[in-house]
Amino acid sequence: MALLNFDASQVDPSVGFDPLPADKYLVEITASEMKPTKTGSGEMLQLEFTVLDGEYKGRKVWDRLCLRHSTPKAVEIAKANLSAICHAVNVLKPQDSAQLHHIPLTITVKCKADEAGEIHNEVRAYAKYESQYKQAETEQAPQTHDDETAPWSR
Repeated sequence: MALLNFDASQVDPSVGFDPLPADKYLVEITASEMKPTKTGSGEMLQLEFTVLDGEYKGRKVWDRLCLRHSTPKAVEIAKANLSAICHAVNVLKPQDSAQLHHIPLTITVKCKADEAGEIHNEVRAYAKYESQYKQAETEQAPQTHDDETAPWSR
């Protein structure tokens, strides 16, 4: 038995979280650390992304990049993903993963079932964040044609 002296009416109950729906999200990296792989034969960079806006603001998504692994293809994929993240946050030569933190970027999240049939989020792409203002400006820009492709030049 443990003496609690706790009043549950004063604290909001915790709520379980379902995976985020597959979509693109504005996020920032809020934590990162190197962790050993399950077999202990390598290391992976674990990244915590926090959603910055919309209905899911504050929710977390995690990704793991196997930067040291016995399978060269796994390392190649992880380095390509890390490069995409670096380009998205415009930090091309980070010395520490903390240099990638708190810079907005867009991630594409998919839903994937594990062996037990449970649905989990998986980060599939990383891109530079384009502000809504810049996107609207680009969408409204007039189409330009060079002379070779313009229909009136034929």
